[in-house]
Amino acid sequence: MTYSLKVADMPVGERPRERLISFGPKTLATAELIAILLGTGQGAGGLSAVGLGQYLLQELGKHQRDPLSVLRETSVPELIKIPGIGPAKATTILAAIELGKRVFQSRPNDRTIIDDPAVAAAALSQDLMWQNQERFAVLLLDVKHRLLGTQVITIGTATETLAHPRDIFREVLRQGATRIIVAHNHPSGSVEPSNEDINLTRQLLAGANFLGIPLLDHLILGNGDFLSLRQTTALWNECPQEE
Repeated sequence: MTYSLKVADMPVGERPRERLISFGPKTLATAELIAILLGTGQGAGGLSAVGLGQYLLQELGKHQRDPLSVLRETSVPELIKIPGIGPAKATTILAAIELGKRVFQSRPNDRTIIDDPAVAAAALSQDLMWQNQERFAVLLLDVKHRLLGTQVITIGTATETLAHPRDIFREVLRQGATRIIVAHNHPSGSVEPSNEDINLTRQLLAGANFLGIPLLDHLILGNGDFLSLRQTTALWNECPQEE
């Protein structure tokens, strides 16, 4: 795909808006999504809107491994420093980012039945997803898996958090929950579990069986994604529970 071309000069099947309609937004590169917001490109070197989107990401990511992390926290003054980005385009980009944050961070209502890891992740996103420090939280449920509330148990450093099963179950018992889902975030954005995550989950499963409070899942959140340890490990087969 040639990003120096105007979008109107691209083959119809390669235009971002048409590709989004045909294949959905997940198939588009980040630069293409930005291009749809920009509409037209008048950037340095006669870039198209897609090329301008690429250039924007390159400029924002000069000192960061992940330009998206910079984009989430950018401002109008920072954006308009980039050739081809004026106040109108800058505010359009920021409005889209803020709307995306609000949609992603909207929590299910209390008493919502938590029957899927994605629903649980949505309930915990505001507390965990894009935090700079690791946080460990618990989702408190009743016997019918209805949401009673969420509670952040510990806040750690940028690389680790300390969560002891004793502290977790103390809060669960205090709140009167009968089912729980635990979760923590990885500020790095990777949702791959560490050995410590696996070992803690084993301890929590053993404690849950002892107390008769089933642990339904352990989620890892980061950079807009999540992973369910129940779905991706054999830990729950090792320590079966009554639910």
